Amino acid sequence: MLLSMIFVGSPSAQDQDERTALAIFDQVLDTRVRDGFVYYRALKAERSGLDRFVASLADAEVPSGRDEQIAFWLNAYNAVVMQTVINHYPTRSMQQIPGAFLRTHPVARRSVSLDQIEQTILTGFKDPRVFFALGRGAVGSGRLRSEIYTGDSLERQLREQIEECGGRDVCIRVNSALNRVQASQIFQWRRRELSEAFTATAGRRPPLERAVVAYAGRRHVDAERDMLARDRFKVEYVPFDWTLNDLATRRR
Repeated sequence: MLLSMIFVGSPSAQDQDERTALAIFDQVLDTRVRDGFVYYRALKAERSGLDRFVASLADAEVPSGRDEQIAFWLNAYNAVVMQTVINHYPTRSMQQIPGAFLRTHPVARRSVSLDQIEQTILTGFKDPRVFFALGRGAVGSGRLRSEIYTGDSLERQLREQIEECGGRDVCIRVNSALNRVQASQIFQWRRRELSEAFTATAGRRPPLERAVVAYAGRRHVDAERDMLARDRFKVEYVPFDWTLNDLATRRR
């Protein structure tokens, strides 16, 4: 957990309340999340910590630093997703919950939906790695961490999210037998941001494919690395897996 990074300085009473709620959310993630999957049944039975953190977001102050702001919105998004799931649990998918991504929530004295956090707020930071840090309550998402995001640790945490993406077939699969790189639909959803981030990089492929290759090249066995080095493969985008990231029904 990252509790040691939360209580610093001499905060006001409101700051103390927010930090206490954030520390409780950190504990929720630490105890209820395993390898990106959530003990939703147990979380629903003991939900007071999550509810306290989500309630604290309504009047929370958005931090001033860029990394701190990104961490704030990532934590808010993931917490609201978890609360949305347990409000409707049992369910097999966030897509089965009407308006799950369009319903607005009070955060930082404004009313925002999950889609607005992703499409407008986080997009404004121009760091496409953030889209692999959003849990979305789905198996196909970036792995939900068992800790909160913090400004001090954000660079490491986002780097780990991308490294982890390159090691999971649900995010990127290097198929040397078929000479294919099969990438998550997330890459297509965030085509503009990923293309902009890789426009200046060298290579004959379109910027989006260069992003896929860059993320894919972070691991793999010899046959896969050789295939990537030859650069004669086809890039395909596979449908996003909206199956709920529920530990109770996790496929073994």
